[in-house]
Amino acid sequence: MNRFTWLMIRLLLVMVPLVFIINGLTKHDWREAFFFAVAVAVGLTPEMLPTIVSVSLSRGAMAMSRKKVIVKHLDAMQNFGAMDVLCTDKTGTLTMDEVLLERHCDVAGRESERVLVHAWLISHFQTGLRNVLDDAILAHRGQHPALTPDVWSKVDEIPFDFSRRVMSVVVQGQEGPRRLIAKGAAEEVLKRCTHFERDGVVLPIEAMHLAEVREHYDALSAEGFRVLAVAGRDVDVKKEYSQADEDGLVLLGYVGFLDPPKESAKPAIAALQQAGVAVKILTGDNPLVSRTVCGKVGLETGDVILGGDIDAMSDESLGEALSRSALCARLAPLQKDRIIRVLKGQGHTVGFLGDGINDAPALRAADVGVSVEQGVDIAKESADIILLEKSLLVLHEGVLEGRRTFSNILKYVRMGASSNFGNMLSVLGRARCSPSSPWPPSRSSPTTCCTIFRRSRSPVTTSMPSSWRSRGRGRLRRSRVSSCSSARSVRSSTTRPSP
Repeated sequence: MNRFTWLMIRLLLVMVPLVFIINGLTKHDWREAFFFAVAVAVGLTPEMLPTIVSVSLSRGAMAMSRKKVIVKHLDAMQNFGAMDVLCTDKTGTLTMDEVLLERHCDVAGRESERVLVHAWLISHFQTGLRNVLDDAILAHRGQHPALTPDVWSKVDEIPFDFSRRVMSVVVQGQEGPRRLIAKGAAEEVLKRCTHFERDGVVLPIEAMHLAEVREHYDALSAEGFRVLAVAGRDVDVKKEYSQADEDGLVLLGYVGFLDPPKESAKPAIAALQQAGVAVKILTGDNPLVSRTVCGKVGLETGDVILGGDIDAMSDESLGEALSRSALCARLAPLQKDRIIRVLKGQGHTVGFLGDGINDAPALRAADVGVSVEQGVDIAKESADIILLEKSLLVLHEGVLEGRRTFSNILKYVRMGASSNFGNMLSVLGRARCSPSSPWPPSRSSPTTCCTIFRRSRSPVTTSMPSSWRSRGRGRLRRSRVSSCSSARSVRSSTTRPSP
């Protein structure tokens, strides 16, 4: 829109002084020349544009609400239609968001009740915001009698944060020492482990054992499981515990969660790509799991970008990597924000779909932030658009409706600006040749003060993203021909005598 505004300003800076000087020199009445030049400036301006934009956006918002898309900020509809890159999380968008705990095994891959008990104690005693993984763990209480808090009491808690991706609780049993239990991203937990437990024996993690420890974790991830590592150790009695107490842990095993892909994800991604919207997955999950899910829904990932590598990249190198990749894994919230800004710097109109606390920075950084009704409050507050259903098919319908709305606005801009420019150019020529003013300034108000508010249904207007570009105004001449022919038909119909 700024480019179109500057185009109109440049036209005014050329036309208005020219009309003023020509009229002043030929008519020798500089006062009349001044007012006529001002009238020309008013005539060049598409003065109905604010009304057209407001009405079109309002109608578009009403149409989108019928398709389960709620528009919080009307101006976001233009970016919604112009969006050519959609960044989204994997969980709940590509997957069903119905997480089930399917595996709880030791480092050798054998089912372990001890691992499940430790994971359950963390989920039960934590006071932070529980996620779907915690709910899946807690749902196993009825199936395992050993999962009871009666014999345990909470002493302290080291809360989760997105930089560590680990959380811990300190518990005290009826007998024995206090115990610190930790669970989190397997890579981060392994960094804090110096030993592992196998068959009840605690062994040191040496270089030769590291590949063996990771073997079953990688196997679970390759099968599409979301994997968390569980570790613990005995700790001394003291008043408070800190992150430093998480060092020297003993790896107990893994818990694996299954979140199957949505049936609608594959056709939705295909529809978005056909509509000119590239889909990129920004997730904090394991890259093996994410790539497996992307493969099941038909999304070609290319090279996978890891969060640990992004910090070492410049914006230029990150932009080049993003052009070859559709999957970024193990991301922190600020890394998502940086990816959005880099894509915007490349000239893309970027949308971001997220519903969690960690998505708030990226939602604000995107050209259009999209959240869902079931999202957390801060995500919905940061978003421009709310989906009543977390589905890419609903998002696709909203994108098409946004393009129809933008197309209606563009119709008036092309018709009004081209018609006004043609009219004023004719006035300029007449003013040069006529001994008197072509018409008084009071009659120079534009005649194109209305437009047809019929909803555009042409597939040409919605098949690809469109945005405000100065070169798009190069088609004004064609629009002017159609608008002038329409004006002539209107005049002929209004002057023809009725039978």
